[in-house]
Amino acid sequence: MEIEGWSQTLGAGALLGIAAGAIALILVLVIVFKMHAFLTLVLVSLLTAFATGIPAGQIVPTLVTSFGTTLGSVALLIGLGAMLGKMVEHSGGARILAEKMVSVFGERRAPFGLGLASLIMGFPIFFDAGLVVMLPIIFAVARRLGNNVLLFGMPAAAAFSVMHVFVPPHPGPVAATELYGASLGLVLLVGLLIAFPLWYVTGYLWGTYVGRRYIFPVPALFGSVDDDVQTNPPGVGTVIAILLLPLLLIFMNTGLDFLDGAGVVDAENETWVQVLSTIGSAPVALLISVLVATFVLGNRRGEHGTALEKVLDSALGPVCSVILITGAGGMFGGVLRTSGIGDALSDSLADIGLPVIVAAYVIALILRVAQGSATVALVTAAGLMAPAVAAGGYTVLQIVAITLATAAGSVFASHVNDSGFWLVGRLMGMDVKTTLKTWTVQQALESVVGFAICLVIFWIG
Repeated sequence: MEIEGWSQTLGAGALLGIAAGAIALILVLVIVFKMHAFLTLVLVSLLTAFATGIPAGQIVPTLVTSFGTTLGSVALLIGLGAMLGKMVEHSGGARILAEKMVSVFGERRAPFGLGLASLIMGFPIFFDAGLVVMLPIIFAVARRLGNNVLLFGMPAAAAFSVMHVFVPPHPGPVAATELYGASLGLVLLVGLLIAFPLWYVTGYLWGTYVGRRYIFPVPALFGSVDDDVQTNPPGVGTVIAILLLPLLLIFMNTGLDFLDGAGVVDAENETWVQVLSTIGSAPVALLISVLVATFVLGNRRGEHGTALEKVLDSALGPVCSVILITGAGGMFGGVLRTSGIGDALSDSLADIGLPVIVAAYVIALILRVAQGSATVALVTAAGLMAPAVAAGGYTVLQIVAITLATAAGSVFASHVNDSGFWLVGRLMGMDVKTTLKTWTVQQALESVVGFAICLVIFWIG
């Protein structure tokens, strides 16, 4: 936001120094003092506002406005996406889909089938929840086909990771999309297009390689699962149709935008176009999908009232932290824009010749390795780079590429400071050394290959 009657008097060097100090302070508070990421981002946003000379009376309005603007769309997408994923999980749809994939691809291609099922289930279900849901199926297949958990578990875990990093409505791509002002429909389309080849190379091929190199028996204990999973699960076609519904609605909206730009339809004056565009907007599309899932997977299968309400409510608790951290990242980005740091960064990148897409990836990568949280790495990097992107005159597709490149940087080399590292390692019975050799390398490969694909898209765009 612009502050009327105020202009920045600090030079580019001082502003960039403040930005570097702010990022360093975030890392110190999160890593050394174990301060919660939400509190850290709010505190650093406040200190950065004071340090850059924003008028004291405008600091709180700047913080609140930036926070609220980010949450306006992000909270809806993440909350509704979590509800949709919970309904599919609770109904037994994940288990049915996995079993069908194994039966279709056969025992020899079971790792591929389980990974593909995880890729599909990874659209609405978050990484950790999806992995826990799929593990009983993975373990059952692994016991029947050689008792080697990594051969079947690593491709599946990588599939959930790819979807979580690159495809809305997951928090990372949603946050980056909002901060960069990218087209959500186009981010979703491109994310889906790159998800399969990216998973095949860095998840399936790498997963089967390490699975044959490191032999670990299936653990006796795989963590908690939903004890209330229904005994009459939906059919595979029903599950796939519910997962496709929000995609089709959002793609319809993207198609209408394209037709409007081409002059085929008139979005300003034709009511039917406006109605369909509203239905195809991401929040409404997800709302419709959740309502359909609630009816088909809940009411129609004999679950009603309070029981169904509790299932949906249980989806919201785990994502509240992510939503607040994302909003705080938007607050940090708002301070950077208002203070003029973004413009200074854009000018500096132009002077040294470092492309914005490379800078966004590298900053997210460094933050990820340093403090572990992919969400913190992404929202901090996107908040820092958003003003430079806005001032760069990039095409719609190039902004999508920058968005996904930042997301790629935020997943690089998961290690001991990342909760996902311990989740994968412990659930699959690996020691720390083996987890570093398998999962950490997989995440690094996913990041680098994903960034390479984003670079190609950027050049095309």
